[in-house]
Amino acid sequence: RKPATQSFSVEDAAFIKKPGTGTILGHAFRTKPSGTVVNAAGEVVRLIPATAFSRERFSQLYGRRKYLPHREYPRDDNPDPRYAEYTRTTKAEANGRFAFENVPPGEYFVTTQVIWGDEDAFSRQGGTVYDSVTLTGKEKEPVNIILSGH
Repeated sequence: RKPATQSFSVEDAAFIKKPGTGTILGHAFRTKPSGTVVNAAGEVVRLIPATAFSRERFSQLYGRRKYLPHREYPRDDNPDPRYAEYTRTTKAEANGRFAFENVPPGEYFVTTQVIWGDEDAFSRQGGTVYDSVTLTGKEKEPVNIILSGH
């Protein structure tokens, strides 16, 4: 992976901590080659402000895809510790559904993992999925997002 050229900026990410009225409703899942759908049951879902730092990070991790296989995820991934402070998290329900409420206007990445297979196995199946979403602050209805890697 290339070294990062963007440094984390608290100012760029600070909008996530502002009050907001937006709601993001989502469903996170992957479809196995067999056609079986696996939901992101109980997984942590992250809401990440789209900043210069996070855009570069997502571009380096995912390239042009919206899915990163579990085996390709970097083990030495240690972004700026403030990066996590300027994200919000929730947990996906058993059916893979999740919600973020009181979200301020802005551009965001939403990401989680969908993994299956024996936890002790060397290579587990599935991986990390993401998509992006923009809230204008004028939404009357929740914004829906699908995290499936497509």
